[in-house]
Amino acid sequence: MAPDEIRASALVQAPPPHVYRIIADYHDGHPRIVPPKYFRWMRVERGGTGAGTTIVFAMRVLGTTSVLHATVTEPEPGRVLVESYPETGVVTTFAVEPEGEGASRATIATRLSARTGIAAALERWVSRRVLPGMYRDELQRLAEHAEGRRVHEPVPRE
Repeated sequence: MAPDEIRASALVQAPPPHVYRIIADYHDGHPRIVPPKYFRWMRVERGGTGAGTTIVFAMRVLGTTSVLHATVTEPEPGRVLVESYPETGVVTTFAVEPEGEGASRATIATRLSARTGIAAALERWVSRRVLPGMYRDELQRLAEHAEGRRVHEPVPRE
C-alpha cells in the first residue's frame, strides 16, 4: 500500500456480481452501506447505477460537515468502480474479487490528493485516522446486506 493510500478489505459470503450490484446502485444499495455516523445524506444527480453516475453527499468528520460531489466510472465493469471527487483530487476505488466458492473479497481504497500546503496536510492527517474505521463499518454493512443478515436503512436523500 502506497503511503498516500488508505485501504480496507473484507470477506463477504455472497457472489461477486451480487456484492458489486449493491455498491454500484446509488439509488438504494450504496446509501444502505455507507455509515450514517459519517454520511448525513446522499443524492443522485445523474444516472444512479455505475458509470456515468454523479452524486453529492454530506459527510461529518471531527465535528465538521463537508459537501462533496463525486463522479463514478467503471474501469472494470462488474469488478472495479471508482468515485472521483473533483474538489479535492481524491479518488476512492471499490473492488470486488471472487474469494472461494460463492464468496467475495470487497476492498475500498482511497488515494489521497497530491496537493501540498497546510490544508492538504491536515486533510491527509484526518483521512489516515478516520477512513480506516469508516471503511471497516462500510464493509461490515455491505457484508450484512449482501449476506441477507441485515438490511440497513439508507442515509437520507438530503
